[in-house]
Amino acid sequence: MSDPGHVGLAAYVGAMSSLTDPEVRDFLLSGTRTGKVAYTAADGRPLAAPIWFTIDEDGLVFNTGRDTAKGRSLARDPRVTLVVDLEEEPYGFVQVQGVAEVSEDPDELLRTATAIARRYVGEEVAEEYGRRNGVAGELVVRVRPTRVIAEMNMTG
Repeated sequence: MSDPGHVGLAAYVGAMSSLTDPEVRDFLLSGTRTGKVAYTAADGRPLAAPIWFTIDEDGLVFNTGRDTAKGRSLARDPRVTLVVDLEEEPYGFVQVQGVAEVSEDPDELLRTATAIARRYVGEEVAEEYGRRNGVAGELVVRVRPTRVIAEMNMTG
């Protein structure tokens, strides 16, 4: 018998949204929350890794090395899910399911790496970080959402 006053997670997980929703964008861009990206290994195993990211007009964007597990996996199978969560009250999350597009364009790499650095390590070192990470062998990964699920207040 279930507790009639208890609301399970299933009650929350139907809230469809999009990256154009201001509440979703604000949640994703608030502070320095780390994303967790899930992808599929060559042998079919699910893998997950923390990432720093930002959002542009086309989707969620992060950098990774071309020869990393993420880089190789996303080049082979572009299906991806990314989760960002709030680990304190009122607890919340945004899950972005989508298709990853990778680019090695040097100008885009520099722009993206610098924008991500600005968010996570601050303006004073953003340019240096961008030059260090926007180099050959790195990828810009842009996740174009196919589905966004969000719950901003799991305790309320």
